[in-house]
Amino acid sequence: MKHSKRYEQAYSMFDRQKRFDLDEAIKVLKSLPASKFDETVEVHFNLGVDPRKADQQIRNSLVLPHGTGKVVRVLVFAEGDKAEEARQAGADYVGLEDLLEKITGGWFDFDMVIATPNLMGKIGKLGRVLGPRGLMPNPKDGTVTMDVIKAVNEAKGGKVTYRVDKFANLHMPAGKLSFEDAHIRENIKTILSAVIKERPATLKGVFLKSITLCTTMGPGVKLQVASATLVAKS
Repeated sequence: MKHSKRYEQAYSMFDRQKRFDLDEAIKVLKSLPASKFDETVEVHFNLGVDPRKADQQIRNSLVLPHGTGKVVRVLVFAEGDKAEEARQAGADYVGLEDLLEKITGGWFDFDMVIATPNLMGKIGKLGRVLGPRGLMPNPKDGTVTMDVIKAVNEAKGGKVTYRVDKFANLHMPAGKLSFEDAHIRENIKTILSAVIKERPATLKGVFLKSITLCTTMGPGVKLQVASATLVAKS
C-alpha cells in the first residue's frame, strides 16, 4: 500500500520501536504534520482472547467524558409515546415502517440505531445489512431499551460501542486531534479502564497484548501496556 508524503514524513519523525507512555504518545500525535481536516484520535487494542469462544466475545459500550467530537446522527425505531420521547431527546430519525423501507432500499445516512424491545421482531430482518456495519441494535450495548431518552442523550453525548473482531482486535475513537491534551487523555483513560474490566474470567495468559494510538491518516504510536494499565487504574 502506497502512503502519502505526509504519512511518510510523520512515520520518520519518531522512534517506531519505542513504547511510549500515554502523555508522550499524545504529544507525538500532536507533533506530526497536520492534515487538512480535524483527524480523529483512535485507540487500537490487540487482545489475548479467542473470539471464537462465547465467553471471550467482548461487546459493550461506554460514554467518553469529552465526547467523540463527531456529530452523531441517531435513528430510533419507536412508536407512540416512545417515538415522541425520542424526538424530544433530539433523535434525527424516528419511526418504523418508513425507516424499515428506506434502509431495505439501501439508505444508511445515520451513525447509531436505537430500538424499543417490542419492535425487535420487525427490525430483526435488517440484521444482514445493519450487522456488518455495526449498527444493529443490541441489549448488550444499550441500544435496545425502553429508556429512549437516556439512549439518545448518550449517543449524542459521546457514546462509543465496541466489539472484538475475529482477529481479537478492538478499535475505538477517542476524540479529535484538536481536543486539549488533557481531554484526549481523559477519554483514553476511560477507554483503557473499560477494556481492562472486560478481561474474561476464563482467560489464562496475557489479555492486553498491544495498545496503539493513531490519527485517522497517521502512523501508529505504540503504548507501554504496563504504563497504560496504571493510568487506567489511577
